[in-house]
Amino acid sequence: MKVPLLDLRGQLESVHADLKAAVLEVLDSTRYVMGPKVEQFERAIAEYLGVPHAVGVSSGTDALLMSLMALGVGPGDLVITSAYSFFATAGVIARLHARPVFIDIDPDSYNLDPQALAAWLAAAGERVRRVRALIPVHLFGQCVDVDRLREIVGPFGIPIVEDAAQAIGATYPGVAGVRRAGTVGEFGCFSFFPSKNLGALGDGGLVVTADAERAELLRRLRDHGAGPKYYHKLVGGNFRLDAIQAAALLVKLPHLEGWHAARRRNAAYYDEHLNVPGLVKPRAVYGREHHVYNQYVVRVPGRRDELRAFLADRQITTEIYYARPLHLQECFADLGYRPGDCPNAERAADHVLALPIYPELTREMQDHVIAAITEFYGG
Repeated sequence: MKVPLLDLRGQLESVHADLKAAVLEVLDSTRYVMGPKVEQFERAIAEYLGVPHAVGVSSGTDALLMSLMALGVGPGDLVITSAYSFFATAGVIARLHARPVFIDIDPDSYNLDPQALAAWLAAAGERVRRVRALIPVHLFGQCVDVDRLREIVGPFGIPIVEDAAQAIGATYPGVAGVRRAGTVGEFGCFSFFPSKNLGALGDGGLVVTADAERAELLRRLRDHGAGPKYYHKLVGGNFRLDAIQAAALLVKLPHLEGWHAARRRNAAYYDEHLNVPGLVKPRAVYGREHHVYNQYVVRVPGRRDELRAFLADRQITTEIYYARPLHLQECFADLGYRPGDCPNAERAADHVLALPIYPELTREMQDHVIAAITEFYGG
């Protein structure tokens, strides 16, 4: 039995007719970049997330880049982030000629460790004055402890840019009540890459904010800094969202909570039936109802690559998120990080393995995965 890591065709079948109609509507409109579909999507996603301002952009990477640009991040500045994430989280910092500061992760959630952040700030001395932003990552579909991070960086006046690329719809039970990922910091950034829980038909992204002036700045930045047209008070970029992507997202958005529920059911089934010594299942630190399981990531100390090959032989596809932590990437060698500087991130890179978790995964397919892993461990 073949069990892919993700089956976009299965999702496509459930919304195919509506997607086709939406795309044809854009085709006939000849409004292909920005326009009414993008505005309609921005209103719908802002309502879903519970924020006053949502700005559609060209990708999750550009969402992060624009947010840092809006904060004035530039050469010589420091931006603190997690040592364990997709490369874009750190790449946007380097593109602005700022310097990333990598903080280790909590081993249970894989998110940035507040204690490690507090320790760095306590030891940073005058470097704290150069910190222009903190980018925490809501990794794998589970929120970082934003309140605790705010408590730590608040006295220093450091703004928070939430990287919620993997966590749209995830919830955080904080001091102000239950809020969605991306809505607690100064900016929240999302990706609509096709493999995300809410995926477009290509690249797409979003930045949200509660501040009207910041939202207006973002809208200017995404269109070369223009406002009005042909008049430029600042330099932005071409970060606009295509109308076809907005139309597709409008079709998919009403299905998102149902897809989250299916992912949670699949996670619960793994949690109940995947019981083998030597394999560590993921922990939902706030409870499963707050997690959206963009990935279901297990830890396999010492035998990860062996297990992955074993599953591949049985036509089960898995993935390693991520094989090398950010602080040890070759392009950041000049920052001076060494193995052992972020030990939890390094162990995660050596041990993690993502299993199939997508909504259309059948019980038969999950049973095949569980049986294969049990067989690998001699059960």
